[in-house]
Amino acid sequence: MKRCGWVIGLHPEKVEEYKRLHAAVWPGVLRMIKACNIQNYSIYLSRLPDGNHYLFSYFEYVGEDFAGDMAKMAADAETQRWWALCKPCQRPLDNRKPGEWWAEMEEVFHQD
Repeated sequence: MKRCGWVIGLHPEKVEEYKRLHAAVWPGVLRMIKACNIQNYSIYLSRLPDGNHYLFSYFEYVGEDFAGDMAKMAADAETQRWWALCKPCQRPLDNRKPGEWWAEMEEVFHQD
């Protein structure tokens, strides 16, 4: 199993919209998340001392081909429509790696 943590900014005027969207995630999007071997998926929101809003996402990947499963998700038409609603709410970090939307975080501690 691979544990994944990701972070992205959230535009302050989009906080309520983002929360509303995630209070009723489309069933097809949820099915695709499962089909791509993702489980125990959570997104957290915080306004940090710099005054900006950030989203932190955590999930566990239980498949064998992470890149392939992420490509499968990205190719899904319903997921693309969902992302088209969510992306305008998000503010990617300036220091993310090339090709990233959400910036991957390094795991520095874990205890079961």
